[in-house]
Amino acid sequence: MISLSHITKIYKTETIETKALDDVSFEIKKGEFVAIMGPSGSGKSTLMHILGALDLPTSGTYTLDNETVSALSEDELADMRNRKIGFIFQAFNLLPRTTAIKNVMIPMMYAGVPKEERISRAKKYLEMVGLKDRMYHTSNQISGGQQQRVAIARGLAMNPAILLADEPTGNIATAQAEEIMNIFEELNDKGHTIIMITHEPDIAHHAKRIIILRDGKIISDVKNGKRKKLWN
Repeated sequence: MISLSHITKIYKTETIETKALDDVSFEIKKGEFVAIMGPSGSGKSTLMHILGALDLPTSGTYTLDNETVSALSEDELADMRNRKIGFIFQAFNLLPRTTAIKNVMIPMMYAGVPKEERISRAKKYLEMVGLKDRMYHTSNQISGGQQQRVAIARGLAMNPAILLADEPTGNIATAQAEEIMNIFEELNDKGHTIIMITHEPDIAHHAKRIIILRDGKIISDVKNGKRKKLWN
């Protein structure tokens, strides 16, 4: 499903050249749950932007669902992001004073999904994340953990090839974080492909595979099939 081959990303200013990613290669198969970890400056945020088709590598090839991402136009990239990638952000990025169901419907509106189907899908995914009784509450009327559940439902709305979660538990309490990770595990068990960026070992251990970056390079790529904690 996902293939990165010799990905390098270099940021340049007039006087400084910074190599954020250095010859990164790996594949992710359909149905995997992968956590990408690394300290600040390791390149994980740059990698997330490339995986999300928000930025292009300086060199190397990124293929998503048999499409070479760097060969696409800006309009084609925008269409790919809407059709194939469900984004879940640390900051939730919900519209304020807007109901949960309307927030979930937004990507479907941009894609031209008929209204009745938008409503049906939004209800389905809000129920899936345990918000059946909160779907008509506005985002300022629900907790941080519930807002992140809305964001997950929105990420699922277009039936994406992958869910890309950037520090999805960074703004919520520990108990709520565990609830969110349980939802991710359930989604993965149902066949959803999930890629999660995190700096927290306790969160990463929920994934079935953990990739660790340092100084723009992969230093570890570990299977975690039983979802056991890898750190003390």
